[in-house]
Amino acid sequence: MQLQTAVFGGGCFWCLEAVFAQLKGVKEVVPGYSGGHQANPTYKQVCGGKTGHAEVVKITFDPQLIGYRQLLEVFFFIHDPTTPNRQGNDIGPQYRSIILTQGLEQKEAALHFIKQMQQEKIFSSPIVTQVLSLEKFYPAEDYHVDYFTQNSGQPYCQMVVKPKLDHFRQKFAALLS
Repeated sequence: MQLQTAVFGGGCFWCLEAVFAQLKGVKEVVPGYSGGHQANPTYKQVCGGKTGHAEVVKITFDPQLIGYRQLLEVFFFIHDPTTPNRQGNDIGPQYRSIILTQGLEQKEAALHFIKQMQQEKIFSSPIVTQVLSLEKFYPAEDYHVDYFTQNSGQPYCQMVVKPKLDHFRQKFAALLS
């Protein structure tokens, strides 16, 4: 079994991790930081908006069970790719929509998917998702790992993560593990 990885950023990584961890074929989801210029950033530094990094998740998946295109479908369903540097009330470059590709195949798949969505007018505004080559991924601090499961009663989790997770589960029930 040859596992692959995908790296996506679309707002708070707690939301992304909670969603992607539910998918059949996903072996691991690691929250982290990528797309910026500062080495070994901390959560506080990334939240300050000056590192250039976005909050992202690194998804390790079995392509025999779930494809990269299916991951893209989920990614674009669970966040708003039309708002630069923002997801809901989370504002700043660390919350931008970004796909960090590994190889030409992922890059072409992501660009083609975005083009297709724009042609089909899936969103009423232009898609602003960045598609960049992954240069470096920095895992987030341990307390971010499995954050929603560990903190599901926390107000942010109840008001932001849980509704997104519930909406995702309805749409993608066939892909749940």
